[in-house]
Amino acid sequence: MKTTEPPVIVKESFHAPAEKVWNALTQVDEMRQWFFPNIPEYKAKVGFETRFIVNTGERSFPHIWKVLEITPQQKMVQHWHYGGYAGRCTVAFELEGMEERTQLTVTATVLEDFPDDIPEFKRESCLAGWQYFIQEGLKQYLDG
Repeated sequence: MKTTEPPVIVKESFHAPAEKVWNALTQVDEMRQWFFPNIPEYKAKVGFETRFIVNTGERSFPHIWKVLEITPQQKMVQHWHYGGYAGRCTVAFELEGMEERTQLTVTATVLEDFPDDIPEFKRESCLAGWQYFIQEGLKQYLDG
């Protein structure tokens, strides 16, 4: 992923109130069920940082997330980078309630280029990953 590329944007609508979607995005016990089972800790609080490793078989990616912005049940922005690798991005989670449904928009914006030679850092891989997590994992978790 490069700073010259457009942000990766994934949208999904859930048959759930914003509070339920927000909790799935910010409560570590819920995050472990649809996102990453090995997240050690998470707090929806500006300045909170968490670290954990994701293994793909060939490589290990030390995930490092820091919460930059919180507007409860509306918006959360995190800084993401991977220990030992170049590249940084922000990931914004924005919720819009529509009666008994909630629209979630996830936007990953590159701040510093990621390496070209690692397939997991290609834009297509990022898009596929967010589609999987939001449109499959979170959708199944919330809509059952």
